Amino acid sequence: MTTFSLVENSYRRIHVQVARQIARKILSGEIQENQKLPNEMTLCDMFGVSRTALRESTKLLSAKGLIESKPKVGTHVCPRNQWHFLDPQLLDWIQDLDDTQPFLAQFLGLRKAIEPEACAIAALNATVEQRKTISILFQKMTFAANNFDYQEWTINDHLFHQAIFASTQNQFYIPFANILSTIFKQFIDHSAEGGRFCLAEHKAIYEAIMSGDADKARASSIQLLNDENQKLAQVVNG
Repeated sequence: MTTFSLVENSYRRIHVQVARQIARKILSGEIQENQKLPNEMTLCDMFGVSRTALRESTKLLSAKGLIESKPKVGTHVCPRNQWHFLDPQLLDWIQDLDDTQPFLAQFLGLRKAIEPEACAIAALNATVEQRKTISILFQKMTFAANNFDYQEWTINDHLFHQAIFASTQNQFYIPFANILSTIFKQFIDHSAEGGRFCLAEHKAIYEAIMSGDADKARASSIQLLNDENQKLAQVVNG
């Protein structure tokens, strides 16, 4: 039987705390697709919250495609293909899970599909100022790698890739970097553990963008995202 913890006083609003607990159990598979949640009164007792707070939490979860409530039927977990995985709050809840590797591996698959082309477009479209920004960030990454500074590497690697997306001048690429910033940082942190910074691969991308070589930028990005360069290769991705 599914159990929940009483909601405690914190900086998070009560209905968000309730939604987060339910979401984590859905995302982890503890509560499965199409499974029915306990009724409203039972959930209120489990969380120690009012019906108003519970209903606000179910609205939040429904908006993210996780659950669906129907009168006289109850509340069920929606099929996985309806979950809004690019929702920033949902991504924030994912990173709190005990096992994030399956999600990180799928994120690698998404990066493989999108990032190489972004690098190629950036090589053609980056402004002088954007190239200067990318250059400064790469210098910081080099310093961090040479000093085995994982924290600085994670920060600047994320900013490096974010700058590349911005340099495409394509408004649809920019939100990708912004929305996934949290999980992107976590992914980079996992990949950098043990000293594997992939500095040479990043340098190839950097040099290709600086020289305006789209084909080389694309190929270098594909090389960076190769399974051999990623700690998550053992997890099925796609």
